[in-house]
Amino acid sequence: MSSVWYLSVLCLLCPVLGENGTRPNIILLLMDDMGWGDLGVFGEPSKETPKLDQMAAEGMLFPDFYTANPLCSPSRAALLTGRLPIRNGFYTTNAHSRNAYTPQEIVGGIADSEVLLPELLKKAGYVNKIVGKWHLGHRAKYHPLRHGFDEWFGSPNCHFGPYDDKQQPNIPVYRDWDMIGRYYEDIEINHKTGESNLTQIYLQEALNFVGKYGSTKQPFFLYWAIDATHAPVYASKPFLGSSRRGLYGDAVREIDSSVGKILESIKNMGIAKDTFVFFTSDNGAALISAPNQGGSNSPFLCGKQTTFEGGMRVPGIAWWPGHLPPGQVSHQLSNIMDLFTTSLALAGIDPPEDRTIDGIDLSPVMLEGKVTDRPIFFYRGNEMMAVRLGLYKAHYWTWTNSWEELSQGINFCPGQNITGITTHDQVEHDLNPLLFHVGRDPGEKYPISVLSNEYQQVMPRISYVVRQHKESMIPGEPQLNVCDLAVMNWSPPGCEKIGKCLNPPESKPWKCVWPH
Repeated sequence: MSSVWYLSVLCLLCPVLGENGTRPNIILLLMDDMGWGDLGVFGEPSKETPKLDQMAAEGMLFPDFYTANPLCSPSRAALLTGRLPIRNGFYTTNAHSRNAYTPQEIVGGIADSEVLLPELLKKAGYVNKIVGKWHLGHRAKYHPLRHGFDEWFGSPNCHFGPYDDKQQPNIPVYRDWDMIGRYYEDIEINHKTGESNLTQIYLQEALNFVGKYGSTKQPFFLYWAIDATHAPVYASKPFLGSSRRGLYGDAVREIDSSVGKILESIKNMGIAKDTFVFFTSDNGAALISAPNQGGSNSPFLCGKQTTFEGGMRVPGIAWWPGHLPPGQVSHQLSNIMDLFTTSLALAGIDPPEDRTIDGIDLSPVMLEGKVTDRPIFFYRGNEMMAVRLGLYKAHYWTWTNSWEELSQGINFCPGQNITGITTHDQVEHDLNPLLFHVGRDPGEKYPISVLSNEYQQVMPRISYVVRQHKESMIPGEPQLNVCDLAVMNWSPPGCEKIGKCLNPPESKPWKCVWPH
């Protein structure tokens, strides 16, 4: 056996070493409800994201980057497990094709059988911190420090509220194992003005963590999952009124500034070549909240909650000076689950072999300029709604939301009604899927004729991929089926230390109702 061949096989799983000879630090910057069209580098006309645009200029832009679900909790579960939500249990079977997540009353959360990215990195010597929203279950058994993280500053749920602490408790904020207060009681979010210092607090948490471990040879993983662009949107006082786009733009500008400070800190510490950073969002912008409380998915169709491009195509920027040539653009079809597999590959860690991993390793894409032919599956709850292969996307089901919700003003596609496409009934297209060329038609407005040669040539290949996928699919046990007021954040860990414990009501579980 050739010694060169043997060494090359061994190094398929070698970490990509940084300048200091250690495994690279990994920072994943996950935004909340930020749209593809919110960044200047993607054409936002106000050009108010200079730091993110600079990050793209210094690294690699992924215009064809997708999330794994058009909603927050399932997409976060997919990122941290590398698996589709229907595999990792972050879906519901209570009704067909329903978006489900982890509000306070949810009983379930991330299953112990799932192996999360920080658990694997920890075994390889990484120290791991989550800053911001966890959203994989708020009960003690689902605590992020039980799933591989060493430190946490943030919240288990969205920053909804304020509540009266009688019918419903305010959401707790944690420092590591224990809660340190509650939103609206101890951490202010002013709905009238939109003012809150949360992003600045989250920024300082990131800078402190990077500063603490950046000077050592211990590799670190920072998961910065902030939520300023999720309604109710907020920004700190220096940024209020600074954007041409209103309060939402203020929040984006503060995030842009914060990302710039994190990257500048990494450069100033001399660890830029030792630190891989990726910026993305959990799903598309929530058009139901736009324009004051929501962003832009332009030029794509619809937004959060839907499996059209606007709901699932999200920003993707990779940054790693000295390793990624600056100013690169990759049209690799990529997915938030790929960050799981890519992070493991960069750290020289084998992905789990006892389960299906849906994420692919993007390091050959980033480091060698390669492109891999792979499909992107668009799930909504327990249903595969669409699939993209190459430049073609086929919809097997279409649905925005019900006519009843629409009559109440709930619209996930405002100003974008397209007959036969943005349907308000669940419409199955299994016999003749709606086919779009998303290069020529990124807005999914012009389905390709079933009678055309193009349709007849493309669909057999897509149908084969879908058939293989469905035949091999083994769904995980659904975690988002049962709700109970008794499991809300009445008495989180540490509440007794600060006098914040509340009395829960009697347990009366019910089958959760997910309207869309």
